[in-house]
Amino acid sequence: MQRGGKRAVRVPGITVIAVIAVLVAGVAVWLVWPSEPDVRARNQMITVVDGPGDDQRVTLDTSFFPPAGGGRAPAVLLAHGFGGSKQSVRDAAVRLAQDGYAVLTWSARGFGRSSGQIALNSPDYEVKDVRQLVDWVARRPEVRLDAAGDPRVGVAGGSYGGAIALMAAAHDPRIDAIVPQITWYDLADALFPNATGQGPESGVFKRMWAGLFFSRGGPAPGAAGLAALGGGSGAGREEDAEGREENGEDGAGGAGTPSAPPRPLTAEEVRCGRFLPEICDMYQKVAESGRATADAVATLRRSSPISVPGRIKVPTLLLQGQRDSLFTLGQADANARAIAATGAPVEVAWFDGGHDGGNGEVDWLHDRTLGWFDRHLKEDGGAGREGGAFTVTRDGGRDPGTRRPVQLHAVAGGYPGLSGTGQTSVPLSGPDQQVANPPGGSPASISAVPGFGGLGGGATANLSIDMAGQSATFDSAPLAAPLQVTGSSTVRVRVTPEPSAPAAGDAAAGDAAGSGSDTGEAEAGAAEAAETRAGSGGTRAADEVTLFAKLYDVAGATQAPILPEGLVAPVRIAIPEGGSGEATVTLPAIDHRFEVGHRLRVAFTTTDLGYSTPAPPAVYRVALASPAVTVPTHATLRTPSTGPAWWIWALPLLSLAVAAALLLAGRRRAADEHDPELDSVPLRIHGLTKAYRNGELAVNDLSFTVEHGQVLGLLGPNGAGKTTTLRMLMGLIKPDGGEIRIFGHRVVPGAPVLSRLGSFVEGPGFLPHLNGRDNLELYWKATGRPAEDARFAEALEIADLGKALDRTVRTYSQGMRQRLAIAQAMLGLPDLLVLDEPTNGLDPPQIREMREVLIRYARGGRTVIVSSHLLAEVEQTCSHVVVMHRGRLVTAGTVAELLSSRTPVNGSGTRLEDVFLDLIGEKA
Repeated sequence: MQRGGKRAVRVPGITVIAVIAVLVAGVAVWLVWPSEPDVRARNQMITVVDGPGDDQRVTLDTSFFPPAGGGRAPAVLLAHGFGGSKQSVRDAAVRLAQDGYAVLTWSARGFGRSSGQIALNSPDYEVKDVRQLVDWVARRPEVRLDAAGDPRVGVAGGSYGGAIALMAAAHDPRIDAIVPQITWYDLADALFPNATGQGPESGVFKRMWAGLFFSRGGPAPGAAGLAALGGGSGAGREEDAEGREENGEDGAGGAGTPSAPPRPLTAEEVRCGRFLPEICDMYQKVAESGRATADAVATLRRSSPISVPGRIKVPTLLLQGQRDSLFTLGQADANARAIAATGAPVEVAWFDGGHDGGNGEVDWLHDRTLGWFDRHLKEDGGAGREGGAFTVTRDGGRDPGTRRPVQLHAVAGGYPGLSGTGQTSVPLSGPDQQVANPPGGSPASISAVPGFGGLGGGATANLSIDMAGQSATFDSAPLAAPLQVTGSSTVRVRVTPEPSAPAAGDAAAGDAAGSGSDTGEAEAGAAEAAETRAGSGGTRAADEVTLFAKLYDVAGATQAPILPEGLVAPVRIAIPEGGSGEATVTLPAIDHRFEVGHRLRVAFTTTDLGYSTPAPPAVYRVALASPAVTVPTHATLRTPSTGPAWWIWALPLLSLAVAAALLLAGRRRAADEHDPELDSVPLRIHGLTKAYRNGELAVNDLSFTVEHGQVLGLLGPNGAGKTTTLRMLMGLIKPDGGEIRIFGHRVVPGAPVLSRLGSFVEGPGFLPHLNGRDNLELYWKATGRPAEDARFAEALEIADLGKALDRTVRTYSQGMRQRLAIAQAMLGLPDLLVLDEPTNGLDPPQIREMREVLIRYARGGRTVIVSSHLLAEVEQTCSHVVVMHRGRLVTAGTVAELLSSRTPVNGSGTRLEDVFLDLIGEKA
C-alpha cells in the first residue's frame, strides 16, 4: 500500500520537472539564438555636378548603411522606382546591410528631397549623378576597394531604378555587378510598341501608362510652390535612422520652425511638374498626336540600354515580372541578349509580380539578389542561392494548411529567349470576320487597367473584356494533352479595310468644290476633313490599321476565357491602296499552362483601354493569313517537386519525445466510454455546452436525439450555435460540458465511431490542381479504409458531375464544387450524414435532385442532419426539425407537429417559415 502511494505521488512531480525542463530549454534556445544585427542609417546631402556642360549643381538626399559586421565590405547602390524616394528602398537596404554590405540609397534628382529636375535616367544627368555617388562610396572607410577610387560595388533597383543600374554599368567601368528589376531595354519601344517588329516610329501609343508615368513626376496633390516639385527646401519632414525628425535638406530646424507661406504654382510648374522642359515638351506632343516623333524616339532611347550596345559587360541578374503590361518580358529578353553578346554572365528570372500586381515574392527576390552579389562581389560562390540561368515562377496551388498560394520555381540551365527550346504549331479555325473601330475609339475593349492591377490583392484577376463587334476570334480544337507555353507565340494576320460612306466633312468639302467655290478653299476643307479623320491616334484608315492581338485560354462554356496576365500585343499594319495588309504578329511573352480539353483562342480587337486608337469610325475584315498559331515550349525547364520541409521530418522525433514525456508523467488516455443501450440510436446530444473566450455561451445546455431513418433539419438564425454544434459533433472542437454519443459511443477527437459519420461543413476544401476524381480518391486514401468500402460508383452517381470529374477543380463552378463535396461526404455511405447548407450554389433543378437524394438516403435506414437557411426546402426535405436560438434549444419535433402548432391566418396554409419566425420572435 505504501509503495503504491509513493508511485501516485511521483506522477505530478515528474510532470512538473518535465515542464520546467522544457521551459528552461526553450529560454536557453531563445537566449543563444542569433538576432538580426542592428543597422543604423547615416543621412547626408551629397552635392553633384551634372548636365551636358557639367555646370548644374544638384543636391541628392542620401542614406548610407554601414555593413553590420564592421570592417570593409562590398558596396551596393540601391535605386528606387519612378515616383519613389530613398525611403522606398529602406527595408531592402537594411536587409543587405545585415547581410554584410555597405549600402547607399538616394532620392534621384527631382524626387523626394533631392533638387534638380527629372531627365529619365539621361547620361547627361542621372547617370553622371551615379558616377559621383560611386566616387563618394569609394572614399568611405567601410567600403572594400579594388584600386584607389575604385570600390567593389554593385547596383540594384526596380523599374526606373533598374534602368539606372543598366545605364550606370554602361558608363562606369567600376561597377562590378547589377541586378535590374522590372525595367526596360528600349523605353521608346515600351511606350510605343508594335508587335509586327516595325519599331516605335510606327508603334501604338501606350497612353494610360505614359500618362501615369508622367503624372508621377508632376506636382503632388494639395501641395504648392517648390515643395510640390520635390525640391530641397521645404520638402517636408522625415525621420532619420535614429528616429529624429529631419526638416529641409540639412535636417536643421525643429517642429516649431516657422516656414514661408506657400506660393502658387506657375503655369510651367503645373504643366511640367518636376520634368526637364524638353522632356515635358516631348510628352505633350506625343500625348496629343498619339504618334512617336523622331525626336521623341531619340530622347527616350538616349535613356535606354539600346543606346549603349556592347557596353554593359558586367554580371547581370535580370528579374522581370510576369504581370507587367508596362515593361514586358520582352524588354528583359532584349537586355539579356545584348549583355550576353558581350560574354558577361547573365541570368534571367520571371517572377510573380510586376507593375500590374502579383505576389511580388519580396523574400525570394532578396535571396536571389543576395546570392548574385555574394557570388560576384564577395566571390564566395553565392552559397545556398537558388535559381539557374533561367527561372520561372509557377502556380503551385494552395498550401493545404494555410490556404495561401504556393509559388514553385521552375529552373533551366540555359536561357533560350522568347522562342523557347522548341515550337509547336496549333491549328486555328474561323472565318473571315468584320470588326468595327468605333468613333472616338469608345467604348474600348479592356485587357488590363494600368496602375490598378494590384487591387486584386495578388490574385490573378481576369479583367479582359472584348466589346461586341470589335473582335475577331480564331479557336483551336480542344487540346488532347496539356500545353505549357513559355515565351512569345506568333500568328500571321490579314486585314482588309471595308469601303464606307464618305464622312460628313468629306461630303461638305466635295459640295463646296462642286458648287464652283474657290478651289483653294475646297482643297483646304478636304485637307481639314482628312486631318479630322486621323483623330487622336494619328491613324489614317486608308493606309494603316491598328489592332490588338491576344492569346486566350478557353476552358469551356462554364468559365470566362482567361487572358494570361492581361497582356496584349498592339500592331499597326500598313495597307496598300485598294488592297489588304499582312503581318506576322508576335504575341506577348507568357508562361502559361493550357490544360487538357482547353482551347487556344487568338483574338484581334480594334480598341484597347490602355492605348491610343484611331478616332474615325471604320470597318475591317480580319482573317488569318496562316491558319495556325506557333507557340514556344521549353523542354528543359522543370518545376521542382515540393518535398516536405525539414520540420516535417522532425515531427516523428518530436512525437516520440512527447510520447515518452506522457509515459513518464503516467498519463493515460481516457477509454472510449460506450453505452450499449444506445447502440441503435444514431445520435444523442445531452447537456452540450460551449463558451467563447469572452465567456459568452455559443451552445448552452443543448439536448436532443435523432433516430434511424430521420432527415433532421437543424434551424436557427445566424449566431444560434448551429455550426459550433456540428463541429463538436465531428470531433473538431471539444465541448466545455455535456456529451455527444453516436451509436452509443462518446465522441472525442479521433474516436473510431467517427468513421460512421460523413460530413460537409463550412464549405468544400479541395486541391485545385487535381481533378474531381483524384480529389475523392485522395480523400478516401487518407481515411486508411479499404478502397472497396468507398462505394465510389454510388457517390459519383449522386454527384452527377459527368465529364467534369476529369477536369481540375480550379475550373469548377460553385455548384459543381458543392456537389463534389456532398459526394465526398457520402463516400462509404455512412450511417450518419451531416451536411451544412448542402444546396448552396445549386440551381432549382439541382436543389430538387438533392432533395430526392437525401430522402432516398434516409429511407434506406440511414440518418441525415441538414443545417440550412432555406426553410421552404427544409419543409419539403426534412421529417424532423430542431430549432436553436442563442445557443439554446427552442423546440424539437416533426415538421408536421410544428406546422399544426400554428393557427392558419386568413385561411392560408401554415408554412415552416412562419412557425420559425414566431418561435424566434418569442425568444428574441
